Amino acid sequence: MARMRKNMKVFVKPISKKKQPSVDPVTGDKIPKSFVFSRGKLPASLKQLQMDLRKLMLPYTALNLKEKRRNNIKDFLNVAGPMGVTHFLIVSKTETAPYLRVARTPQGPTLTFKIHEYSLALDVAKSQLRPRSPPDLFKNSPLIVLSGFGTGEQHLKLTTIMFQNIFPAIDINTVKLSACQRIVLLNYNKETKLIDFRHYSIRLQPVGVSRRLRKFVQKHQVPNLSNLQDVSDFITRTGYGSESEADDEAAIVNLASDLGRVNKASTKSAVKLQEIGPRMTLQLIKVEEGLSSGGVIFSEYGNADDRKKKENQEETEAE
Repeated sequence: MARMRKNMKVFVKPISKKKQPSVDPVTGDKIPKSFVFSRGKLPASLKQLQMDLRKLMLPYTALNLKEKRRNNIKDFLNVAGPMGVTHFLIVSKTETAPYLRVARTPQGPTLTFKIHEYSLALDVAKSQLRPRSPPDLFKNSPLIVLSGFGTGEQHLKLTTIMFQNIFPAIDINTVKLSACQRIVLLNYNKETKLIDFRHYSIRLQPVGVSRRLRKFVQKHQVPNLSNLQDVSDFITRTGYGSESEADDEAAIVNLASDLGRVNKASTKSAVKLQEIGPRMTLQLIKVEEGLSSGGVIFSEYGNADDRKKKENQEETEAE
């Protein structure tokens, strides 16, 4: 009988992680990447909002970014360059309100938003009867839709450019429908000067197909037919046809290619949006030329004296 050797070393082949591309192979543009971090001490709810924002920015963000209190923006900049990071999202809080700064690296500009209201992704999910979170939901970047920003004002133009460039551009001629899983919607109200920030998942449903039949095709589960005389009763029985959701004509599209098992090319499908959070109500209060520094391009507080007074009161702690 062969004797076992003592102190036998086990060789484990290292797992090589696939590197994220820095350039889009289709458009040839540089893929924007982001860091989401905080400045100052945050309460638990704002820490969770920070994590929700990181998840929203997937896959081109550092989900498990480690930060320490002694870190300053210069430390993040030193790391951002070699990693190809193009944007910072910075969450902070003062005695009066929480703030979100969105900055282009390395030289700005920086947009500072006051967060008037916010709801976490968990809160949004708890408010829904059937929360939706498929495993590949965050595999691709979300689409971005901006509404109400076309007023011609300079600070709103900068806001539009900033948010358009924070996510990768898409080519409508080559984009795959399966990659369009999420959408970020920003709606500006010119009367209140507030921005509604929403995050939705996108799903397609074939028109005229009941929910029971869709579930049967998608999940491969054998339905309970014990109370039926014939398998055809599963489809034709009264009540089953009425389970399909009402279809809005404006939300019905003809698919150019197959998507999943039930949405086939050249058939009509209804586009459904389901909110997944986080949700925020923002107000743009300042635009700076540099990265949290430099000349002030726009300030909601008017002239220099009023601006200094307000900024010293509400933003010093955020810096």
